[in-house]
Amino acid sequence: MSVMDAIVVNKPQAARLSSGVEKPSLIGLSREEMAAALRERGVAEKQIKMRVAQLWNWIYVRGVSDFDHMTNVAKDMREMLKQHFTIERPEIVEEQVSNDGTRKWLLRFPARGAGRPVEIEAVYIPEEGRGTLCISSQVGCTLTCSFCHTGTQRLVRNLTAEEILSQLLLARDRLGDFPDREAPQGTIMPAEGRKVSNIVMMGMGEPLYNFDAVKQALLIATDGDGLSLSRRRVTLSTSGVVPEIFRTGEEIGVMLAISLHAVRDDLRDILVPINKKYPLKELIDACRAYPGLSNARRITFEYVMLKDVNDSLEDAKGLIKLLKGVPAKINLIPFNPWPGTNYQCSDWEQIEKFADFINSAGYASPIRTPRGRDILAACGQLKSESERMRKTERLAFEAMMIANHGADD
Repeated sequence: MSVMDAIVVNKPQAARLSSGVEKPSLIGLSREEMAAALRERGVAEKQIKMRVAQLWNWIYVRGVSDFDHMTNVAKDMREMLKQHFTIERPEIVEEQVSNDGTRKWLLRFPARGAGRPVEIEAVYIPEEGRGTLCISSQVGCTLTCSFCHTGTQRLVRNLTAEEILSQLLLARDRLGDFPDREAPQGTIMPAEGRKVSNIVMMGMGEPLYNFDAVKQALLIATDGDGLSLSRRRVTLSTSGVVPEIFRTGEEIGVMLAISLHAVRDDLRDILVPINKKYPLKELIDACRAYPGLSNARRITFEYVMLKDVNDSLEDAKGLIKLLKGVPAKINLIPFNPWPGTNYQCSDWEQIEKFADFINSAGYASPIRTPRGRDILAACGQLKSESERMRKTERLAFEAMMIANHGADD
């Protein structure tokens, strides 16, 4: 099979509609919300705690997507659950596999007020010792960052906690990452441990403009009795929604990444327009106050390398000055060109000079390795089917990995 062949996958076996009404999903509910849903359907109060524990284990530990597979749940209970709820995965419109093992899924969710079904993309990147899943939080984006292709798509709606979590569940399904599951033949993944060991909120959308749903999804993803991901292996990336940054550390407790890209307000106003609302001083002050910040829990600053725009040694000096005293790692991202952009990628020699200067100042500054190049799976290149470039055009553009975030252990 060609690395660019789309894999044919089954659509959900059962429709979500019953008597014209969409069934609510149990995925993404807190334990308290799940208990209330069962109570509303007549489950006896003395059984509620046990039933919630059973469902939680089957959904998040065993990874089932069919109530009939819950073998320790009574048949009449399973019939009630099938009648009133769903735990199905989203429809996979397309699955693409790169020659480096990167996988990208185009997923379709119900309209939910958007007028029509909506589509988002999730990306999996295998590396030595880890596998990173990039998850979307919105359909489209409002931020209009001038170098970002995803930002050219208008915001359609926020994703729900269920839809955010479903990306993780589906990836683990497709990779054989639940107990008693096998990975597809030929799948590239870490040799040991979990196939999905790290997740990054770095797909379509600004996570902190969908704070409540993102919070609920990540708290479930890091719940020790369920999916049990370490908070140190979960990274939330924001363009700088300052009021929600402290809340992220306080209420979610995951690693933080900042889409920085400039060290002067006048330039960042153009590259990342949210800077006009929350300028650099406010952003860096919020980073300094991030709960749990330490040399062991550094903030990652993303910096896309744009030729003759932000890649001079003066910019490198300004970056060191800006981040002074902040435990930080700086990810340098060679720019991914796309049709219509006015930007070019910095010359490789200049990127290396920039990195060497930052490293000499004591900051780790890895240069991201191209990943998923043949399936356009990089930061700033995720778009839904209705908005994507023609495939023949898309294959011509370079992609970067979304990995190298969060802890290794």
